[in-house]
Amino acid sequence: MHSLLLFLFWLTAAAVAFTTLAPLTSRADWWIRGWDFPRVHIAVVALFAAVLGLYLAQLSTQAVAALMIVAALYQGFRIFPYTRLAEPEITLAKSTAEGDRVSLLSFNVLMENDQYDRTLEMIAREDPDVLFLMETDAAWVEALEPALATYETVVRHPLPNHYGMVFATRLPVVAAETVFLSDDTTPALLAEIESPGGAFFFVGLHPRPPVPGSDTEERDAQIQRAAQIADRNRLPVVAMGDFNDVAWSWTAERFKHHGNFLDPRVGRGMLASFDATSWLMRFPIDQLYVTEGIDLVSFTRTDPVGSDHFPMRAVIAVGEGETR
Repeated sequence: MHSLLLFLFWLTAAAVAFTTLAPLTSRADWWIRGWDFPRVHIAVVALFAAVLGLYLAQLSTQAVAALMIVAALYQGFRIFPYTRLAEPEITLAKSTAEGDRVSLLSFNVLMENDQYDRTLEMIAREDPDVLFLMETDAAWVEALEPALATYETVVRHPLPNHYGMVFATRLPVVAAETVFLSDDTTPALLAEIESPGGAFFFVGLHPRPPVPGSDTEERDAQIQRAAQIADRNRLPVVAMGDFNDVAWSWTAERFKHHGNFLDPRVGRGMLASFDATSWLMRFPIDQLYVTEGIDLVSFTRTDPVGSDHFPMRAVIAVGEGETR
C-alpha cells in the first residue's frame, strides 16, 4: 500500500509541475495553452499531492509537498482576481436612465444543437437590443429568421465549420460587417452602433480553441488584433463573444492591456460559461470587456437552452465608464 501511495504521489506531483510550469512559456502549442484553463483543478490536485507527501513522511516527499503548496498558491494567485475577494475593476452603474440602457446577448448556440425553439424562446424572453450568435450554420440561420425579422440590421455569416456568426440589432448602425483578423478562416464582427446615450463600437469574437490539431497562434493573433483595431480614441468599445480563452490567461491579459479594456468578472466571481453540460469542468470563456466610456449596469449568465455554452447577457449605457 505504501508503494502504491508513493507512486501516486510522484505521478501527481509530476503532473502538477508540468501543468503549472508549461503555461509559463510563450509556446502556442494546444497541449500547453490548454492548461491555462483548469487552474482551479490544478490547485486542488496540488493540495492533494501536498497532503499525500506530508503523510508519506519521507524527506523527499515532504520537500516536494512544500513545492506543491507553492504551486497551489501560484494557481490561486492567478485566479484570485476572479473571486469575490478581489476589488472589482468596474463599478456597476445604478443611476443610468432606463431609456439610455442597451441590452446585449451573446450566445454560442452549438452547431449540432437542434433545439431551435428553446433559443428562439430565450431571445424573445431576453429581447436584447444587440444579439450576437456563434456556431450558426445555414440550418441555424433559417431557424432563427422569426427572431431576426424583428431587428432592423442583421448580418448573417453562416458556416458549416462551427464558426458561423449572426449579428442583429434594432439600434441605428453606422457600419456592421464580418472581417478576418488573422490568417485563418474564422470571422469576427465589427459594428459601430448608435445608442440613446451615444455611439460605441461592438467587437464580436469567436476564435479557435486550443484543441488537438489547432494551436493558438491564430486565436492569439485575432484577439490581439481585435484589441487594436477598434477606434477607441473616438468611441468606447464593447467586446463580447466566445473567446475560447479563459479570463485569467496571458492572452486575455494582453488583450486588456492593448485595448485598455476592463473585465466585469474581476471582483465578482468567475461566472463560468462553458461547459453548460458539466458541473465539474466549467470555465469563463464567454467574455465581456468594455473600455472607459461604457457604463456597465449588469453582466449575467442566463439559463442553458440546449448548447454547451450558457447565454451571456449584459446591460450597458454609453456614459462616463466609471471604474473603481
